[in-house]
Amino acid sequence: MLEDVEVLCHSSIRFHKGRIIYFDPFKIDKNYHDADIIFITHDHYDHYSIEDINKVIKEDSVLVIPKNLLSRVVEDGFSKEKIMIVEINQNYDIAGLTFRTIPSYNKNKPFHPKENHWVGYLIELEGITYYIAGDTDAIEENRKLKCDVAFVPVGGVYTMDYQEAAELVNEIKPKIAVPTHYGSIVGHKEDGMSFSKLVDPNIKCYIFIK
Repeated sequence: MLEDVEVLCHSSIRFHKGRIIYFDPFKIDKNYHDADIIFITHDHYDHYSIEDINKVIKEDSVLVIPKNLLSRVVEDGFSKEKIMIVEINQNYDIAGLTFRTIPSYNKNKPFHPKENHWVGYLIELEGITYYIAGDTDAIEENRKLKCDVAFVPVGGVYTMDYQEAAELVNEIKPKIAVPTHYGSIVGHKEDGMSFSKLVDPNIKCYIFIK
């Protein structure tokens, strides 16, 4: 399920499954210009990075963004014709790729307000459902999810910590859990391993950030 999938850094994820898909590209090491679709969860600098988007974008790339990012993205020079605006709790299809937007917010922290309507993504590729959580706590909306693979933030401060993330994963029971959002800007390198120790042994935990 994770063949041709990798966490590049922090919450930056790349899929190469018939097409090249990035989620929140960040700290990209060189100019690839290979993205078919670029998904952005919200506008914080470690998720919406113009510098890194410009390293992966190509002429026909599509940039998928939450609605409240539109004016900023256009001001930053991206063409409206190449932008797909999404709202929470909606189903979408882009060139045969189906996905749903999942609300992504904090319950008891000020960093990711619910009213901003920032998103995580639930996408289906090759019959496998992937949940890319974005920056979120364990909330009503993601505790109801069913997915095969869950990419969840574990670094704490701005999101769930590794204990809270493990509780969420154990509740929704994906086949595979992947920790993100730790080890650089926030959290510790050990958070991924700490998370894996709390995950139900019936759920495979794969750690990219070591």
